Amino acid sequence: MSAPSSSSPPSASDSGGDLAFVVRTIARTAVDNERAFSDLDAVAGDGDFGYSLARGFEIVLADWDGLAADAPAELLKKVAMVISKRVGGTSGPLWGTAFLRAAGAVKDRPEPDARDAVAMLRAAAEGIKARGRSDVGDKTLLDALIPMTDALERRLAEDGPGEDAAGLAALAAATARAAADATAPMQARRGRQSYTGERSIGSPDPGAVAVAVMAERVAAGWDARD
Repeated sequence: MSAPSSSSPPSASDSGGDLAFVVRTIARTAVDNERAFSDLDAVAGDGDFGYSLARGFEIVLADWDGLAADAPAELLKKVAMVISKRVGGTSGPLWGTAFLRAAGAVKDRPEPDARDAVAMLRAAAEGIKARGRSDVGDKTLLDALIPMTDALERRLAEDGPGEDAAGLAALAAATARAAADATAPMQARRGRQSYTGERSIGSPDPGAVAVAVMAERVAAGWDARD
């Protein structure tokens, strides 16, 4: 089984700001880790998670020049549409909903800041909860996404908006990785892996791992972004 790659972050876009850099990094990470994410999903699922995710995000990358020129909310809405239409299985509706809810959280915001980032992540998590009828502890991507969001929110409450953005990115990556690793002993209660019962115990959730690897790529490339 190949290991997910969190090295060699993509270069940032020439336009669109920090949000565009994060979205493009997420897309590039999904494409780069197609096999690794699918191999992980094959342990207790149907093995198509990485394939499905990559098919949608490769379209995002192919259309990137047009997407990056849009306002933040519009960028997220268009990504949501691509993912919803092109990603198969349960991942399409869940990840599409996440991007759509994130767009709603930054409506009319020309350049989202750290607090907006927390709002987007929180909105995305709530959208996934509602769409997937899942929560923390069900062994899904929420088990990495929500702890990561909570950690960022606590740090901002403690240190205020002046917190170093690179430090926040590193915190997000470290928290998501620890949370994703902690899903290994869980038994899946939602999604395809839940059908396998106890066979889902012993390996981390693919969606949670994807969130962690994406956060790691964002942190690794933050200082080098345009």
